[in-house]
Amino acid sequence: MESEPTGRAVEAATVANLRDLGGIPLPGAGQGRSVRPGALLRSADLARHDPHTDPVLTERGVQVVFDLRTTDERQAAPDVLPPGARPFVGDVLGTRPDAAPARLHALLADPAVAERELGGGRAERLFQQEYRRMVLSPGACSAYAALVQTAADDGTHPLPFHCTAGKDRTGWGAALLLLLLGADVSAVGREYLAVGAAVRAQYEPFVRRFTERGGDPEIAAVLTEVRPAYLEAALDALTERWGDVERYAREALRVEAALDRLRAELTV
Repeated sequence: MESEPTGRAVEAATVANLRDLGGIPLPGAGQGRSVRPGALLRSADLARHDPHTDPVLTERGVQVVFDLRTTDERQAAPDVLPPGARPFVGDVLGTRPDAAPARLHALLADPAVAERELGGGRAERLFQQEYRRMVLSPGACSAYAALVQTAADDGTHPLPFHCTAGKDRTGWGAALLLLLLGADVSAVGREYLAVGAAVRAQYEPFVRRFTERGGDPEIAAVLTEVRPAYLEAALDALTERWGDVERYAREALRVEAALDRLRAELTV
């Protein structure tokens, strides 16, 4: 039901799509348990973050920022960190820096390229494939293992984690952490979809220019929306290969030793 808790948007003038996962119920962790408020923050990149005029991350005491982007993305739009904070990189796409989730701006800037690569109904299928790769590829597993281990460490909270838009790589990262903490799939789905309005607002100027230049509105929608089919593709890949998230954590991520710490640190 829509009235059931998700994370909550955090007001920030220079960090798009900033959300606190605190308060999401964790029935798998025990009756009445939930994600610790203020401990896990998801967002878009921090390239436009201004810690002086917008001290939301500084005031929360952020010491580590986890970046899921490619090398090219980080170089093109480097994070502006809160004073004293250090970056931690877990590159999900690794050897595939040209994958669509890393090229939202470039694809929206060139309708012809977008049509050539994503036209003819291929766009949504491609994004579903990308979500499966975020679960199955060894490089992505290494990146998400690092995210889990960082989130489990004492002294890393609050932990912001992000990609570029804060919807795909970040969306699966949030889903994974919530599942490992004991959230049910319906709560994970609600949180995944809850970023939709913020992402649409973030990309509205790019989408408008794209369509004004003849770009296909459906391609723009696929690039900038969160859709249930995307998350379902990732969950299906996990279930088909490993059966459940616990086995995925043990065999694919190899983070079994960190799970008790993760749950102790992040549940109330």
